[in-house]
Amino acid sequence: MALFKSLQRLNLSGNKPLQSQIKNAKTISEHSLNTKTIRVEYKIAPKHISLLIAACTLTIPMSIVGCSQETKNTQNELSRTSTQSQTKTVSNTQQKQELRVVYSKLGSLAVMRKQGTLEKSLAAKNFTVKWQEFAAGPQALEALNAGSLDIAATAESPPIFAQAAGTPLVYIATTKFNGRGVSFLVPKNSPIKSVADFKGKKISFQKASIAHYVLLKALQKEGLKLSDVKSLFLPPPDANVAFSQGGIDVWVIWEPYITRNVQANLGRVLMDGQGLQDIGSFYTTSRKFAKEHPEIIKVFLEEFIKAEDWSQKNIDKLAELESGDVGIDVPTLKTIHNKAVYGLLPITDEVVNKQQKIADLWYAQGLLPKKVNVKDGVLTPEEYAAFTPDSIKSNK
Repeated sequence: MALFKSLQRLNLSGNKPLQSQIKNAKTISEHSLNTKTIRVEYKIAPKHISLLIAACTLTIPMSIVGCSQETKNTQNELSRTSTQSQTKTVSNTQQKQELRVVYSKLGSLAVMRKQGTLEKSLAAKNFTVKWQEFAAGPQALEALNAGSLDIAATAESPPIFAQAAGTPLVYIATTKFNGRGVSFLVPKNSPIKSVADFKGKKISFQKASIAHYVLLKALQKEGLKLSDVKSLFLPPPDANVAFSQGGIDVWVIWEPYITRNVQANLGRVLMDGQGLQDIGSFYTTSRKFAKEHPEIIKVFLEEFIKAEDWSQKNIDKLAELESGDVGIDVPTLKTIHNKAVYGLLPITDEVVNKQQKIADLWYAQGLLPKKVNVKDGVLTPEEYAAFTPDSIKSNK
């Protein structure tokens, strides 16, 4: 994949993958990023494979593809329309277009998808909607870079690594931060009592993610470095299997994995991310899409706000709506949502400055080849005004 190949060139992916013998021909690739690495072998049960990243509102909160539509124009008119579509893309073209949005099983994005509200609102603009699922934020931004995704939802770090790899992304909105959205899980009977006990332990997290960031911050508080632990760069589904089989000492992860493992009596929460972060998640798009379709972004944001409002007022119905997709009972989902925070915020100078400090931190760790200028992913005030709803503007 283009973005991850770029990350390898930037020394972000580290050593060549180590392949382990895994049942069902499942191979977990593991990389080293200035840290110690180990070889891991796990058996993967089918029930774990379907569990992917979910809650945008909890942590992180996870388009133009023409599809032909006949018209009643004359042959000449069709020819002219075809020629024009090749030279200029416009949202109100006679040809249906597709908005490709990151898929989530939890939260407001799930509400939008299940209720079909975004599809209904975009129908008048001749747009359809395609929801696309990814293991985590970095994979979604790889798709954004490849031109196969239009709107991504991630935590703070994935966009920085993506910018370092040359992804032409722009920030369109952020969220209120929620330190309880990510936690440090340890096995139920683990002797680990604090971060000080992490030295030499096998710690799993999705690289270039919020988990990576809060682990770095937690280690720094104890005077430790990433090189003091044995890092396992496993995407959530693979880490879920490894943790259940006792192959991980610490797992830095988000919902619904946290609650599912605690309920299954497999692990306990050592601590969460409170005090380790002060910035929320981000919604991003490509610069090209932002310039060509600000009205589509505005519709997306407006529908997201409506979905958030509905979610806050209908926790029971929200849990019922999500339960089938995520495989978690309604009472447990209500517990998860009690940790959620709501509200979209605009991209302000304060937000950009906080994000820049995080980018500088990654650079200081030697994980970026040069300083990332976060402002390269910021639009002009006029461009933001074109798609930012008034209710977001007032949330400064």
